[in-house]
Amino acid sequence: MLITVEGLDGAGKTTLISGLTEQLDATVLREPGGVELSERIRELVKDPALTVDPRAEALLYAAARAQLVAEKLRPLLDGGTTVILDRFIDSSLAYQGGGRGLGVEEIRTLNEFGTGGLTPDKTLLLRVDPEVGLGRIAGREADRLELAGGEFFARVAKTYDELAAAAPDRFVVLDATQPPATVLASALEALT
Repeated sequence: MLITVEGLDGAGKTTLISGLTEQLDATVLREPGGVELSERIRELVKDPALTVDPRAEALLYAAARAQLVAEKLRPLLDGGTTVILDRFIDSSLAYQGGGRGLGVEEIRTLNEFGTGGLTPDKTLLLRVDPEVGLGRIAGREADRLELAGGEFFARVAKTYDELAAAAPDRFVVLDATQPPATVLASALEALT
């Protein structure tokens, strides 16, 4: 089973994933990352010192994802392992498709090619207003995407909402303003 965790920066993905790993027998991977090539790409796309064209950004994320799927994710799933993945294709649909204005369907096509059409069994979307999420991460060193501004994150949040509405059987929308224990309980209930 492939469970993906999605949401804006500051929504509480790390906290939820930590709680899920204590309750479920699962392997946790992150995006971009998880394997050497993808981790190297992560350094590039996160670096605030770099100027990265939105199309190049989308291609880099898709490349990192393709390598993770081929090298680690697909073998784990084929071997019967439950995987919790910190971000997946929906992040690119929301951030590059919606946030960067490249088009959701264009980014979907690119990533379906990169992943061979792999789709999560369940996607846990932590819903939080962009201002709240940005406020939660205000004290840490911002990466390149986190510096994109409020309008960008409003477009990302809107796209996530549209994705969830279009696939209600796969998406579970969780109120990320609730206490972490409540969010975890709601996620576990949805997964069982």
